[in-house]
Amino acid sequence: MLSLGEALARELRGTGVTITTLCPGATLTGFAADSGADRLPLFKSSLVPKMSSASVARAGYQAMMKGKPVLVTGFMNKIVAFSGPVFPRFLVFPVSRLLLGAHD
Repeated sequence: MLSLGEALARELRGTGVTITTLCPGATLTGFAADSGADRLPLFKSSLVPKMSSASVARAGYQAMMKGKPVLVTGFMNKIVAFSGPVFPRFLVFPVSRLLLGAHD
């Protein structure tokens, strides 16, 4: 979705139409509880701040109104989102597995 949003934002640049791709990370919603995602280490860890759905929506709206093509909410989410290109893959995958839980 991120690549598609970025591509559309570039294609539409200068037309007056903007695309904002919102990457919220751990957000406290009914969906997380209903889907069981709230049981993942990502949600259970006190080290990972969780945002309310209202604060994510507000940030997304503000980014859209400013014409930002991408918004990653929350400081920890930004670190995780932008660590992929910086850290070797052999480190990124185990950290992702730790946060999202094992799926064996």
